[in-house]
Amino acid sequence: MLQTISPDLLPFITTVINGSLTSGHVPTAFKKARVIPILKKPALDPSDISNYRPVSLLSFLSKILERVVCNQLSDYLMQNNLHDPNQSGFKAAHSTETALLAVTEKLHAARSAKLSSVLILLDLSAAFDTVNHKTLLSTLRSLGICGTAWEWFASYLDGRSYQVTWKGLTSAPRRLSTGVPQGSVLGPLLFSLYTHSLGKVIYSHGFSYHCYADDTQLIFSFPPSDTTASARISACLADISSWMTAHQLKLNPSKTELLIIPGDPSPAQDLAISLSNSMISPSATAHNLRVTMDNQLSFSSHVTNVTRSCRFLLYNIRRIRPFLSTQATQVLVQSLIISRLDYCNSLLAGLPLNAIRPLQMI
Repeated sequence: MLQTISPDLLPFITTVINGSLTSGHVPTAFKKARVIPILKKPALDPSDISNYRPVSLLSFLSKILERVVCNQLSDYLMQNNLHDPNQSGFKAAHSTETALLAVTEKLHAARSAKLSSVLILLDLSAAFDTVNHKTLLSTLRSLGICGTAWEWFASYLDGRSYQVTWKGLTSAPRRLSTGVPQGSVLGPLLFSLYTHSLGKVIYSHGFSYHCYADDTQLIFSFPPSDTTASARISACLADISSWMTAHQLKLNPSKTELLIIPGDPSPAQDLAISLSNSMISPSATAHNLRVTMDNQLSFSSHVTNVTRSCRFLLYNIRRIRPFLSTQATQVLVQSLIISRLDYCNSLLAGLPLNAIRPLQMI
């Protein structure tokens, strides 16, 4: 509807946005959110509050204002080379696929050099909701954002409020003193800037890393004969945990996953890794940005999962096919099945034909 009448509204919307940018002030009405809890995965227990993601519904005009600021901020970061080169989230020509490609290429290169590798998938608890505003504003200032632009971000973060909607009922408004809204345009980019200094901590231990938003992947390659690997990994995780605590973020050891990729042809290793008084045990597979990775980099589990999912969807489409037009069927197949086959399929390049044959059959 707004797009239909946009020629009449555009001068007024432009005035509001330009007024906000020049004054460094965000209208209070733009900082109100309605939160609808969404179950993270269909199979999770709906009675457990921790299984929900608090996505914020914001006003349409506030998102337009955020998009304008996000475009300018992204251009500024790109022109001044301030982006973290190991962050694939919210950057042009970057995606989950580029993040996974960067990680798997490092693992393949290490294996070719007869080195064993450890891939650690860090999990944060409510990462976006615990961002400290003073620390974030200090980080923005260190990146050269000052004057009216800095004042705009201070106004954007200050005085935010939210209401929760659940089963037709809406709670009373509550003030937000921390965090950036999940569901906003600027939130993810601000979070990636908030964690900008984490890379120095990781590099200081000789590790490499790659991020997509709050998903951080640590990579450490070492000779199979290295007996200090376990201690070095634990020391790195301890420093990361300390950095997280100082920035009001919290690592979740129970959901942090560990893969050990043995150096070919070295035997598999069993490392004991400690994190926050918890032990992280290596697993044969791990879920990484919706791709199932295994400790042999064969992606056999991923192919099996995608094949099973696609066959189930094809079976359901076949049941209702007599009631669908050809065009409707094509839309269903494209959106539900082809999209699954296409997602991160560049990771499968170089695999034997028999490994990807199940996907070809789909």
